[in-house]
Amino acid sequence: MGPVLAGVLQLLALIAALALAYVPLGNYMAKVYSSDKHWRVEKWIYKGIGANPDTEMRWPAYLRGVLAFSAVGVLFLYALQRLQGVLPGSLGFSSIDPDQAFNTAVSFVTNTNWQSYYGEQAMGHVVQTAGLAVQNFVSAAVGIAVAVALVRGFARSRTGELGNFWADLVRGVVRILVPVAAVAAVVLVACGAIQNFSGIHEVGQFMGGSQQWNGGAVASTEAIKELGTNGGGIFNANSAHPFENPTPLSNLFEIFLILVIPFALTRTFGLMVGSVKQGYAILATMATIWLGFTALMMWTEFAHHGPAFDIAGGAYEGKEVRFGVGGSSIFATSTTLTSTGAVNSFHSSFTGLGGGIAMLGMMLGEIAPGGTGSGLYGMLIMAIIAVFIAGLMVGRTPEYLGKKIGTREIKLAACYILITPALVLIFTAFAMALPTPGNSMTNSGAHGFSEILYAYTSASNNNGSAFAGLNADTQWFNSTLGLCMLLGRFVPMVFVLALAGSLAEQKPVPATAGTLRTEKPLFTGLLVGAILIITGLTYFPALALGPLAEGLAS
Repeated sequence: MGPVLAGVLQLLALIAALALAYVPLGNYMAKVYSSDKHWRVEKWIYKGIGANPDTEMRWPAYLRGVLAFSAVGVLFLYALQRLQGVLPGSLGFSSIDPDQAFNTAVSFVTNTNWQSYYGEQAMGHVVQTAGLAVQNFVSAAVGIAVAVALVRGFARSRTGELGNFWADLVRGVVRILVPVAAVAAVVLVACGAIQNFSGIHEVGQFMGGSQQWNGGAVASTEAIKELGTNGGGIFNANSAHPFENPTPLSNLFEIFLILVIPFALTRTFGLMVGSVKQGYAILATMATIWLGFTALMMWTEFAHHGPAFDIAGGAYEGKEVRFGVGGSSIFATSTTLTSTGAVNSFHSSFTGLGGGIAMLGMMLGEIAPGGTGSGLYGMLIMAIIAVFIAGLMVGRTPEYLGKKIGTREIKLAACYILITPALVLIFTAFAMALPTPGNSMTNSGAHGFSEILYAYTSASNNNGSAFAGLNADTQWFNSTLGLCMLLGRFVPMVFVLALAGSLAEQKPVPATAGTLRTEKPLFTGLLVGAILIITGLTYFPALALGPLAEGLAS
């Protein structure tokens, strides 16, 4: 079997698995967030945190819940890292430096999971499990909760109430993420991933000598880091490490975990707004972009010219031979089109155009299918922009799902799509202009610029993957990337929840002959075009200086 055929078969198997999970998982999540009953364990949690899950919240109260919970998470995780040296199970590792502790705390609370340290050489068992792994669950649940609040904004009328944040958070963790991640961890252990709390021990090498390795709750961490589109990892090599991702089967399963909730949430959306076809339209948009990017990535990595590439059957530099070019290309596209950030290969070693495709996937806003929750609310914002553009074309007030898109709504949507590009481009410009950040680059020219651009794109979009080749463990990068993560996560949430509250207060307007049918393929095409054009106009000059220049020169 040739490498190209193997890659295509992996892609087809992945699509089949996602299709099988789409309806049951989407239906289940819709029931979870529509139910008025509480499980006993959930009641214990509500009692412990002093929350009343039956109290409806308007958008300011919902936002305060999101921000307060996340702020406590940052402070707790920061303190845990600073105290690591005196904690049990630290494996002898010292406390984390203040700037790196800040960066890591912000990273995991914002669902970014950017790591400027070697995981197996810095974090002990307590920080990994009680700190980082816990945030993998709750940060993902926060994203889903905000998406559900926006969906309720479309579904409800003449009320500003969006549900209860604490109920949405707890249900997301208890009813969705924990049970699915538990099953996924068992599957990964069966595939060969490790799961233990062993200390540091010597491991022999085939060529003589030895090296030190420590164990960890790897399979369970790997399960939630992919399922919650978190990223990160216990080992520096991330999902390229055989302890985290041992076989081609585990690799394909991890890609499935990355994509399954974001895609299934479109079904949840359709059910909650009372039109499954609307969910299919959003799904079709996400799937079109994801398949297009995957095909382009596989083409650039398989068809790159040169004698070495021709003999090997593709651009194998920086890729695990266990997975091949096909498995690495699908993983790279999926992790950058979502907010995952896990990697099974070094994106810096991809071809110039391949690295640009990965970067562009994040620049789209990670909406195809995007992160857990963040992908859905990001796509719905783009849908509002698309119907506004269509309304301008025909001279009609735009509507989406029976709600008029007026001045307030379009201003909030516009602010949402502007904040991330502003963070990426401004901080990239500062880093290139100042001498200290520039000293962290190991490459010059277009590739060096791509390293900086990729880092701020990853942080501002809460992705967390790295281009490699950049020394990001400096005070400048730990501080500025941490700031980008915070602003890139929570400022857009302000606009999303304000928009949800505005929509929920409206009275639905009946559809007429002039209403744009947003469940039709025409709207899907319009939405795909709007996404690509808006992103292209925003980022094309920066891409031209980096990956495009490198790709055309090779």
